[in-house]
Amino acid sequence: MTTFTTGHVGLNVTDLDRAVGFYTDVFGFDVQSRSSDDGHAYAFLGTGDALVLTLWQQADGTFDAARPGLHHLSFQVDSATDVAAVEARVRAQGTRLYHDGIVAHGEGVSSGGVFFEDPDGTRLEVFTAALGEHALAPAGTAPTCGFF
Repeated sequence: MTTFTTGHVGLNVTDLDRAVGFYTDVFGFDVQSRSSDDGHAYAFLGTGDALVLTLWQQADGTFDAARPGLHHLSFQVDSATDVAAVEARVRAQGTRLYHDGIVAHGEGVSSGGVFFEDPDGTRLEVFTAALGEHALAPAGTAPTCGFF
């Protein structure tokens, strides 16, 4: 059987400059390549040699969670300290933050994170497996990442 891993994620955005600013500020991604050619504006973002995210300026409107397709995009980090640092950067950006901050993935679960939106409304999650027991679970035993 073939083994698959995620290569990179591509997102359509309405404003490339705004999206690049958001993803470089919040996630610390580097711009690996970029084109602002009329009708073909894009940016490749990542860390080191790893391509993580491609942004394509070819969208109108905002993300619609009620339509088929992407539910949310999730990134794992090493620690609760890393999650808290992302939360602070999201708050500084002023974009939508769900659950008013860091929460557990479920009641009695040690993993959890922060849930928020990018400037186009795409839902995002940054989590750690080692959040600890102090965080509340807003959806009870249901997975928090499924209901925001």
